[in-house]
Amino acid sequence: MQVLDVFPWPILPGASLPPRWNGHNFEMDGKTSHVLIYQASESNWSDDLTSLHENEAGRDHPIDIASRQLAVQSMRNLGSDSKISILDVGCSSGFVLEDLKRALPEVNLMGSDYLRGSVESLSQRMPNLPLLLFDLRQCPLPPACIDGITCLNVLEHIDDDFAAMRHMYRILKPKGVLHLEVPAGPALFDIYDEHLLHHRRYSLKEITQLARQAGFQVKRATHLGFFVYPAFWCAKQRNRRKLNWPKAKKTSLVVNQIRNSRKNIFLRWAVRLEIILSRMINFPVGIRCVVVLTKQ
Repeated sequence: MQVLDVFPWPILPGASLPPRWNGHNFEMDGKTSHVLIYQASESNWSDDLTSLHENEAGRDHPIDIASRQLAVQSMRNLGSDSKISILDVGCSSGFVLEDLKRALPEVNLMGSDYLRGSVESLSQRMPNLPLLLFDLRQCPLPPACIDGITCLNVLEHIDDDFAAMRHMYRILKPKGVLHLEVPAGPALFDIYDEHLLHHRRYSLKEITQLARQAGFQVKRATHLGFFVYPAFWCAKQRNRRKLNWPKAKKTSLVVNQIRNSRKNIFLRWAVRLEIILSRMINFPVGIRCVVVLTKQ
Protein backbone atom coordinates (compact mmCIF):
# COMPACT_ATOMS: atom_id res chain seq x y z
CA MET A 1 0.00 0.00 0.00
CA GLN A 2 1.33 3.45 -0.96
CA VAL A 3 1.91 6.14 1.66
CA LEU A 4 -0.49 8.53 -0.07
CA ASP A 5 -3.26 5.91 -0.04
CA VAL A 6 -3.36 6.01 3.75
CA PHE A 7 -2.10 9.56 4.34
CA PRO A 8 -4.15 11.37 7.04
CA TRP A 9 -5.61 14.08 4.82
CA PRO A 10 -7.56 16.54 7.01
CA ILE A 11 -11.31 16.85 6.49
CA LEU A 12 -12.22 19.84 4.33
CA PRO A 13 -14.43 22.58 5.77
CA GLY A 14 -18.06 21.49 5.33
CA ALA A 15 -17.19 17.88 4.44
CA SER A 16 -18.27 14.84 6.46
CA LEU A 17 -15.43 12.43 5.65
CA PRO A 18 -11.68 12.84 5.09
CA PRO A 19 -10.50 12.88 1.46
CA ARG A 20 -8.87 9.85 -0.14
CA TRP A 21 -6.20 10.11 -2.84
CA ASN A 22 -6.74 7.57 -5.65
CA GLY A 23 -3.52 8.33 -7.52
CA HIS A 24 -5.11 10.93 -9.79
CA ASN A 25 -7.71 12.81 -7.72
CA PHE A 26 -9.01 13.29 -4.22
CA GLU A 27 -12.32 11.53 -3.55
CA MET A 28 -14.60 13.05 -0.91
CA ASP A 29 -18.34 12.92 -0.26
CA GLY A 30 -19.01 11.46 -3.70
CA LYS A 31 -17.02 14.16 -5.52
CA THR A 32 -13.51 14.34 -6.95
CA SER A 33 -10.96 17.16 -7.01
CA HIS A 34 -7.28 17.40 -7.77
CA VAL A 35 -6.70 20.18 -5.22
CA LEU A 36 -7.70 20.24 -1.55
CA ILE A 37 -8.69 23.79 -0.67
CA TYR A 38 -8.49 24.46 3.07
CA GLN A 39 -8.00 28.22 3.07
CA ALA A 40 -8.17 30.60 0.15
CA SER A 41 -7.60 34.32 0.68
CA GLU A 42 -5.16 37.13 -0.04
CA SER A 43 -1.49 36.14 -0.23
CA ASN A 44 1.69 38.21 -0.17
CA TRP A 45 2.34 36.89 -3.67
CA SER A 46 0.22 37.12 -6.81
CA ASP A 47 -0.55 35.44 -10.11
CA ASP A 48 1.19 38.36 -11.84
CA LEU A 49 4.38 37.67 -9.88
CA THR A 50 4.15 33.98 -10.72
CA SER A 51 3.90 34.92 -14.41
CA LEU A 52 6.84 37.30 -14.07
CA HIS A 53 8.94 34.55 -12.50
CA GLU A 54 7.99 32.01 -15.15
CA ASN A 55 8.57 34.42 -18.04
CA GLU A 56 11.75 36.15 -16.89
CA ALA A 57 13.50 33.70 -14.55
CA GLY A 58 11.92 30.50 -15.81
CA ARG A 59 13.23 27.13 -14.74
CA ASP A 60 16.78 27.80 -15.97
CA HIS A 61 17.89 30.86 -13.98
CA PRO A 62 21.35 29.89 -12.60
CA ILE A 63 20.59 30.79 -8.98
CA ASP A 64 17.26 28.96 -9.04
CA ILE A 65 18.84 25.86 -10.59
CA ALA A 66 21.45 25.81 -7.82
CA SER A 67 18.76 26.44 -5.22
CA ARG A 68 16.79 23.40 -6.36
CA GLN A 69 19.91 21.23 -6.55
CA LEU A 70 20.69 21.97 -2.90
CA ALA A 71 17.11 21.12 -1.93
CA VAL A 72 17.29 17.80 -3.78
CA GLN A 73 20.59 17.01 -2.02
CA SER A 74 18.93 17.50 1.36
CA MET A 75 15.96 15.31 0.48
CA ARG A 76 18.20 12.51 -0.85
CA ASN A 77 19.44 12.03 2.71
CA LEU A 78 15.96 10.84 3.73
CA GLY A 79 16.12 7.89 1.36
CA SER A 80 14.55 7.19 -2.00
CA ASP A 81 11.91 4.53 -1.42
CA SER A 82 8.13 4.60 -1.42
CA LYS A 83 7.91 4.99 2.36
CA ILE A 84 9.17 8.59 2.20
CA SER A 85 6.83 11.57 1.89
CA ILE A 86 8.01 15.06 0.91
CA LEU A 87 5.99 18.29 0.89
CA ASP A 88 7.08 21.29 -1.17
CA VAL A 89 5.70 24.35 0.62
CA GLY A 90 5.05 27.27 -1.73
CA CYS A 91 5.19 25.00 -4.77
CA SER A 92 4.09 27.79 -7.17
CA SER A 93 5.16 26.76 -10.70
CA GLY A 94 6.24 23.29 -9.57
CA PHE A 95 9.90 23.48 -10.61
CA VAL A 96 11.13 22.05 -7.29
CA LEU A 97 8.62 19.20 -7.48
CA GLU A 98 9.69 18.38 -11.04
CA ASP A 99 13.35 18.15 -9.97
CA LEU A 100 12.45 16.02 -6.96
CA LYS A 101 10.36 13.72 -9.16
CA ARG A 102 13.28 13.16 -11.54
CA ALA A 103 15.81 12.63 -8.74
CA LEU A 104 13.61 10.56 -6.41
CA PRO A 105 10.95 8.86 -8.57
CA GLU A 106 9.78 6.43 -5.86
CA VAL A 107 9.23 9.07 -3.17
CA ASN A 108 5.71 10.33 -2.39
CA LEU A 109 5.53 14.01 -3.34
CA MET A 110 2.89 16.62 -2.59
CA GLY A 111 2.77 20.36 -3.03
CA SER A 112 1.10 23.22 -1.21
CA ASP A 113 0.63 26.91 -1.84
CA TYR A 114 -1.50 29.83 -0.69
CA LEU A 115 -2.31 31.12 -4.17
CA ARG A 116 -5.20 29.35 -5.85
CA GLY A 117 -4.29 30.23 -9.42
CA SER A 118 -0.80 28.74 -9.09
CA VAL A 119 -2.04 25.48 -7.56
CA GLU A 120 -4.81 24.97 -10.10
CA SER A 121 -2.43 25.72 -12.98
CA LEU A 122 0.12 23.26 -11.59
CA SER A 123 -2.58 20.60 -11.24
CA GLN A 124 -2.94 20.64 -15.03
CA ARG A 125 0.80 20.16 -15.58
CA MET A 126 1.32 17.53 -12.87
CA PRO A 127 -2.03 15.72 -12.69
CA ASN A 128 -0.74 12.76 -10.65
CA LEU A 129 0.50 14.91 -7.79
CA PRO A 130 -1.66 15.75 -4.74
CA LEU A 131 -1.86 19.51 -4.19
CA LEU A 132 -3.16 21.49 -1.24
CA LEU A 133 -4.17 25.11 -0.76
CA PHE A 134 -3.68 26.45 2.77
CA ASP A 135 -2.19 29.21 4.89
CA LEU A 136 1.08 27.95 6.41
CA ARG A 137 0.35 30.03 9.53
CA GLN A 138 -2.72 27.78 10.03
CA CYS A 139 -1.49 24.55 8.45
CA PRO A 140 -4.28 21.92 8.65
CA LEU A 141 -2.01 18.87 8.30
CA PRO A 142 -1.80 16.63 11.39
CA PRO A 143 1.34 16.34 13.55
CA ALA A 144 4.28 14.16 12.49
CA CYS A 145 2.94 13.18 9.06
CA ILE A 146 5.74 14.28 6.68
CA ASP A 147 9.34 13.03 6.33
CA GLY A 148 10.75 16.02 4.45
CA ILE A 149 9.81 19.61 3.61
CA THR A 150 11.31 21.92 1.01
CA CYS A 151 10.53 25.60 1.52
CA LEU A 152 12.36 27.87 -0.93
CA ASN A 153 11.87 31.64 -0.85
CA VAL A 154 8.56 31.46 0.97
CA LEU A 155 9.13 32.58 4.54
CA GLU A 156 9.97 36.17 3.55
CA HIS A 157 6.42 36.50 2.17
CA ILE A 158 4.78 35.56 5.49
CA ASP A 159 4.18 38.21 8.13
CA ASP A 160 4.25 35.74 11.05
CA ASP A 161 7.25 33.68 10.03
CA PHE A 162 7.56 32.09 13.48
CA ALA A 163 4.03 30.64 13.28
CA ALA A 164 4.93 29.20 9.86
CA MET A 165 8.12 27.67 11.25
CA ARG A 166 6.28 26.13 14.19
CA HIS A 167 3.76 24.46 11.86
CA MET A 168 6.51 23.01 9.69
CA TYR A 169 8.16 21.64 12.83
CA ARG A 170 4.82 20.21 13.99
CA ILE A 171 4.01 18.31 10.80
CA LEU A 172 7.50 16.80 10.42
CA LYS A 173 8.10 13.31 11.74
CA PRO A 174 10.90 12.79 14.28
CA LYS A 175 14.23 12.88 12.38
CA GLY A 176 12.41 14.66 9.56
CA VAL A 177 14.28 17.26 7.48
CA LEU A 178 13.33 20.80 6.48
CA HIS A 179 15.35 22.42 3.69
CA LEU A 180 14.78 26.15 3.99
CA GLU A 181 15.97 29.02 1.81
CA VAL A 182 15.39 32.76 2.30
CA PRO A 183 16.90 35.97 0.84
CA ALA A 184 20.06 37.08 2.67
CA GLY A 185 21.08 40.50 3.98
CA PRO A 186 18.54 42.54 5.99
CA ALA A 187 20.35 45.77 5.08
CA LEU A 188 20.03 45.00 1.35
CA PHE A 189 16.24 45.32 1.14
CA ASP A 190 15.60 47.22 -2.12
CA ILE A 191 13.12 47.73 -4.96
CA TYR A 192 13.46 44.06 -5.95
CA ASP A 193 12.25 42.96 -2.51
CA GLU A 194 9.54 45.60 -2.54
CA HIS A 195 8.27 44.47 -5.95
CA LEU A 196 8.28 40.79 -4.93
CA LEU A 197 6.31 41.62 -1.76
CA HIS A 198 9.00 40.53 0.69
CA HIS A 199 8.39 41.38 4.33
CA ARG A 200 12.10 41.09 5.09
CA ARG A 201 15.51 39.67 4.23
CA TYR A 202 17.38 37.52 6.79
CA SER A 203 20.84 37.16 8.22
CA LEU A 204 22.04 33.59 8.73
CA LYS A 205 22.06 34.24 12.48
CA GLU A 206 18.44 35.43 12.42
CA ILE A 207 17.09 32.49 10.46
CA THR A 208 18.94 29.90 12.54
CA GLN A 209 17.75 31.56 15.77
CA LEU A 210 14.18 31.49 14.49
CA ALA A 211 14.58 27.81 13.60
CA ARG A 212 15.91 26.91 17.04
CA GLN A 213 13.12 28.83 18.75
CA ALA A 214 10.65 26.79 16.70
CA GLY A 215 12.26 23.59 18.02
CA PHE A 216 14.58 22.62 15.15
CA GLN A 217 18.15 21.44 15.34
CA VAL A 218 20.36 23.18 12.76
CA LYS A 219 22.15 20.57 10.70
CA ARG A 220 23.68 23.00 8.22
CA ALA A 221 23.75 26.76 7.68
CA THR A 222 25.36 28.31 4.62
CA HIS A 223 24.78 30.78 1.76
CA LEU A 224 24.10 30.53 -1.94
CA GLY A 225 25.70 33.08 -4.29
CA PHE A 226 29.03 33.52 -2.51
CA PHE A 227 31.20 34.19 -5.58
CA VAL A 228 28.85 36.82 -7.03
CA TYR A 229 28.14 38.52 -3.69
CA PRO A 230 30.35 41.63 -4.32
CA ALA A 231 28.49 42.43 -7.56
CA PHE A 232 25.17 41.61 -5.89
CA TRP A 233 25.95 43.95 -2.96
CA CYS A 234 26.81 46.82 -5.32
CA ALA A 235 23.62 46.30 -7.34
CA LYS A 236 21.55 46.28 -4.15
CA GLN A 237 23.09 49.54 -2.97
CA ARG A 238 22.23 51.18 -6.29
CA ASN A 239 18.69 49.83 -6.13
CA ARG A 240 18.17 51.12 -2.60
CA ARG A 241 18.73 54.67 -3.87
CA LYS A 242 15.78 54.17 -6.27
CA LEU A 243 13.11 53.21 -3.72
CA ASN A 244 11.26 56.48 -4.42
CA TRP A 245 11.05 55.87 -8.18
CA PRO A 246 7.59 55.52 -9.78
CA LYS A 247 6.20 51.98 -9.62
CA ALA A 248 6.30 51.40 -13.38
CA LYS A 249 9.93 52.43 -13.59
CA LYS A 250 10.87 50.15 -10.68
CA THR A 251 9.02 47.23 -12.25
CA SER A 252 10.91 47.71 -15.51
CA LEU A 253 14.23 47.75 -13.66
CA VAL A 254 13.41 44.57 -11.73
CA VAL A 255 12.36 42.73 -14.89
CA ASN A 256 15.56 43.77 -16.70
CA GLN A 257 17.75 42.69 -13.80
CA ILE A 258 16.12 39.25 -13.63
CA ARG A 259 16.38 38.86 -17.41
CA ASN A 260 20.03 39.92 -17.55
CA SER A 261 21.13 37.76 -14.62
CA ARG A 262 19.43 34.75 -16.19
CA LYS A 263 21.72 35.11 -19.22
CA ASN A 264 24.90 35.89 -17.26
CA ILE A 265 27.57 33.30 -18.13
CA PHE A 266 29.77 34.21 -15.16
CA LEU A 267 26.86 33.69 -12.78
CA ARG A 268 26.12 30.31 -14.33
CA TRP A 269 29.68 29.02 -13.90
CA ALA A 270 30.09 30.62 -10.48
CA VAL A 271 27.10 28.80 -9.00
CA ARG A 272 28.14 25.53 -10.64
CA LEU A 273 31.49 25.78 -8.88
CA GLU A 274 29.72 26.73 -5.68
CA ILE A 275 27.51 23.63 -5.79
CA ILE A 276 30.60 21.43 -6.10
CA LEU A 277 32.37 23.16 -3.20
CA SER A 278 29.22 23.28 -1.06
CA ARG A 279 29.64 19.58 -0.29
CA MET A 280 32.79 20.47 1.64
CA ILE A 281 32.40 24.02 2.99
CA ASN A 282 29.80 26.51 4.23
CA PHE A 283 29.88 29.98 2.71
CA PRO A 284 29.94 33.02 5.05
CA VAL A 285 28.00 35.41 2.76
CA GLY A 286 25.79 35.19 -0.30
CA ILE A 287 22.55 36.12 -2.00
CA ARG A 288 20.42 33.60 -0.11
CA CYS A 289 20.60 31.87 3.26
CA VAL A 290 20.30 28.09 3.08
CA VAL A 291 19.65 26.04 6.22
CA VAL A 292 18.99 22.35 6.68
CA LEU A 293 17.01 21.62 9.81
CA THR A 294 16.02 18.43 11.59
CA LYS A 295 13.37 17.52 14.12
CA GLN A 296 14.84 15.52 16.99
